[in-house]
Amino acid sequence: MKICGIICEYNPFHFGHLYQLEEAKRLSGCDAVVCVMSGSFVQRGEAAVCGRYERARHAVLSGADAVLELPAVFSTSSAELFARGAVKLLASLPDFSCLCFGAESGTPEQFAEAARALDEEPECVSEEIGRRLREGESFVRARASAWKGKIPDVINAPNNILGVEYARALSSLRPDVSLLPVERTGSGYSEETLRGRYSSATAIRAALGRGEREAVKKALPDCVQKSLEKFRPCGEERLEAMEKYALLRASEEELRAVADCTEGLENALKKGAEANADLPSSLSSRRYTSSRIRRILVQNLLGISEKFVCECLSSPLFLRLLAVREDGKDLLKALGNAAYPLIVRTADGRRLSGTAKECHEKDEFAARLLSVVRGLPPEKKRVRTEN
Repeated sequence: MKICGIICEYNPFHFGHLYQLEEAKRLSGCDAVVCVMSGSFVQRGEAAVCGRYERARHAVLSGADAVLELPAVFSTSSAELFARGAVKLLASLPDFSCLCFGAESGTPEQFAEAARALDEEPECVSEEIGRRLREGESFVRARASAWKGKIPDVINAPNNILGVEYARALSSLRPDVSLLPVERTGSGYSEETLRGRYSSATAIRAALGRGEREAVKKALPDCVQKSLEKFRPCGEERLEAMEKYALLRASEEELRAVADCTEGLENALKKGAEANADLPSSLSSRRYTSSRIRRILVQNLLGISEKFVCECLSSPLFLRLLAVREDGKDLLKALGNAAYPLIVRTADGRRLSGTAKECHEKDEFAARLLSVVRGLPPEKKRVRTEN
């Protein structure tokens, strides 16, 4: 069996995602598309608009063959760790042969070339990045500027940055796997204005937050529209309160243990929580993006330290199945041949031990937390999905 992997969030699933799925099947000639999808919290440090099983069901109803969960330790991390964690799971599948991802531009060769260059970064580039960081630039901008003109121009846009990190992770874990970038269609990744059928997930979430349910319908398949009728905009306020409570309870040492919480940010976070400030807005700057602040907040809330993320990257984990086609018997067999155990039933998770068990428990806690944030009933673990 030939498996094409897609790393995604589907927050929510929209017609742009459907286009990528169709292109993945057409261009790869694969037997199955297996998605690795962020669970209850996503890479911007935000709560997902609806539960992981529901979003996975949307993907399978729209053409994916199976959806696996990307654990919270990776889904709430920076682009590099997000990519390494997702590729680690896909790389455990013997039949994994192709990785499809959305991109603003670029060819497979350009992504591979950029990945090799970043892995062999010369001292002059490192020094330039360091200089720009000291001047207050964010790491993403500093790196893009330092490398400008030296490598293919594929590290200056959100999807491309992830694409390069996927290529870097594959080069060490599965160099036999081919890259398949699919150019984005319609709105850009961060565009906040609805653009009809191909609106960005950012714009869709913003419209939902304003209560504009009718306006987003053109961009969403019917199954997604129905689920989002239960979306509650007030969830962000609940999450903000929980995060501030967690900040006040945490010691400065515990905050410093969270990835990217450096250079005294722990002090600013605690002071901001005491003053009841809007932390992502008040602390973001050229150096610290609002997404970085949100990731710190949610990882502290979930009890995820940088050390534990690294332990998960270096330890055997598991594959949690969120959804699979009703007729996916052969695919289930292929997933069962992975290097990591396949978690389908609750009892399967109880057999985990060590780092894998702790990682699994973080995901369960994150799912319960999302239910509180969104005011949802306990999640329904319906894995098989009729197309």
